[in-house]
Amino acid sequence: MLPKVAIVGRPNVGKSTLFNRIIGERLSITDDQPGVTRDRIYSKASWLSKEFFLIDTGGIELGDAPFLTEIKAQAEIAMEEADVIVFVVDCRSGVTEDDTFIAKTLYKTKKPVLLAVNKVDDQKFKDNIYEFYSLGFDEPIPVSSSHGVGVGNLLDKIIEKFPQANLVLEDNAIKFAIIGRPNVGKSSLTNALLNENRDIVSPIAGTTRDSIDSRFKAYGKEYLVIDTAGLKKRGKIYENVEKYASIRSIDSIGRADVVLLVLDAETGILEQDTHVGQFIEEYNRPCIIVVNKWDLVDKDSKTMKKWEDDIRATYKYLDYAPIVFLSAKENKRVQTLFPAIDQAYEAYYRRIQTSTLNDVVSEAVLMFPPSEFNGGILKVYYASQVGVTPPTFAIFVNEPKYLHFSYYRYLENQIRKNFDFYATPIKIELRKRD
Repeated sequence: MLPKVAIVGRPNVGKSTLFNRIIGERLSITDDQPGVTRDRIYSKASWLSKEFFLIDTGGIELGDAPFLTEIKAQAEIAMEEADVIVFVVDCRSGVTEDDTFIAKTLYKTKKPVLLAVNKVDDQKFKDNIYEFYSLGFDEPIPVSSSHGVGVGNLLDKIIEKFPQANLVLEDNAIKFAIIGRPNVGKSSLTNALLNENRDIVSPIAGTTRDSIDSRFKAYGKEYLVIDTAGLKKRGKIYENVEKYASIRSIDSIGRADVVLLVLDAETGILEQDTHVGQFIEEYNRPCIIVVNKWDLVDKDSKTMKKWEDDIRATYKYLDYAPIVFLSAKENKRVQTLFPAIDQAYEAYYRRIQTSTLNDVVSEAVLMFPPSEFNGGILKVYYASQVGVTPPTFAIFVNEPKYLHFSYYRYLENQIRKNFDFYATPIKIELRKRD
């Protein structure tokens, strides 16, 4: 799991500008008007080879709610989700009543807080930073998010505050995460799996408030199910808090060997379903697409085929994922998940002998030789598996730029078909032979 860093502060202090500066691209919308809504509120970032998730809390839109409620909501979300909190203030306006309110809220957390004094673009403003000692945090860090001044120093401090990785004991349990947008039946599916198999070894409190890990045995094997319950609306954070539930899904995917993407047969596929699917692709995890509440659908002979076609059209990047139709509430076909999870787990860790792999690749090239592309014709010399989780293959060629994408997919499909890489992505790396 990657550490999470939340940027908090009152509106219009430059939180989103700092967010964009750190991640290196303009994802958050910035505007001189306070409270501009953001489409994306988190992104991966890295500094000195350390990766982390950066959260921009500036985009919560609360309509006509009291202003202090918005500030409190941002701080509460940061306290709930983050490993490190960056509290941004504006050196030009000095300490405001809102800054003091946020500071008092952040005192209550045990999370490390770094105070970033922003908009120190001019030497004449530098002395203003001393005023912010009154907020009671460690030494203020002067930055200019618009010009990048001091941001490196801030990042140095951030990674110093990251929690130390705990020693992880060997765990032979198959870990699978149940993810999906709210109200698709994730918890019902978890309960169906656990209630049917009552030999629960131990419930384990999850790493986040509303994520519960449950270890249990079924069919002679140990499993760990990660249920990603929705974020509670503490402090009346209102409807946009659902955006932050995606952070829970990211955590769960990162910890899982297999991911169950749950869809709601009653409502159909919604836009939020596609966003969840993109996280699975990013993390290269095996995926089983679960269509839940199948008992609530009026069906004929074409209904299932129509659903399969819609899923394949929506999740083209998850074309390797099998589709399972079930009803968690009625406990129908729930047990079909176990062989699917087992098969996906085994494929995710599978290694192929080099000689067998080369036989398959050589035969594929003979059956369908590459065509000319980018001024040359690809020559394939040999292949080798270089990794698992996901299975990764190096194919040595004369010139990688001669590979057309369609031929890449052809080789991928031949490897997948011949070695039955069920439910798992595979990766192919082209390497130029010296």
